[in-house]
Amino acid sequence: MGITVQNITGNTAMVIWPKTASCADSFYSVMYHPNWNSMLSSYSRKSFQKEERVPASRSSFVVENLTPLTTYIVCVTCQSANPSSDQCRVFNTLERDPASASNTKKELALGIWLTSSVLLLIIAAILLYGCLHLLCRRRHERLQGRNGTSKQDHGKAWTQSTAYASEELGRQSQLMQDTEEKHPGGIQLATIIENPSACKEPVTRTSKSQERVPTTGQRSAI
Repeated sequence: MGITVQNITGNTAMVIWPKTASCADSFYSVMYHPNWNSMLSSYSRKSFQKEERVPASRSSFVVENLTPLTTYIVCVTCQSANPSSDQCRVFNTLERDPASASNTKKELALGIWLTSSVLLLIIAAILLYGCLHLLCRRRHERLQGRNGTSKQDHGKAWTQSTAYASEELGRQSQLMQDTEEKHPGGIQLATIIENPSACKEPVTRTSKSQERVPTTGQRSAI
């Protein structure tokens, strides 16, 4: 068939063949396999690693994803027929292309950068959530502390007011007792003067001897 292999690189190769009349209404089968020594025993289609179908209107095909520095055998047949020796060619791939190596490095660097960016975003989100949770917790504790302090202050104020009222009541009662001890009749006379209507009838029934109240007692009561 006059098969030729051109533009060989470390990963690709172009296979060219002449058109045949028997494949005008069908397709071409391009089969290739590495380590061609294992193919010397037979040229069965099952022995090839890969097979590509190409339309009959084309007479070339670019084989891709090859391994650098590897010997390949490629065969072209019509309608997936088993190839013969005159339908195959052997070629060797070159070293890895600098351009493809740089592209691989760029893709690797891009993948690492994307992975690290995603991890940093996740870590930042976790830290932000932790900080917000800690701030809310501290604020809640402060509010609880203020409420407890205000309750304690209110209780102290109520206790102080109660104690003050008790002390004041004790002072008044003590003052009244001291006054009664000093002037026992003066307090009764003062009570009668404050409520004359309540003691009006008993006063009229008293004798003349009882109506005479010492002048000193009256003055002191008034």
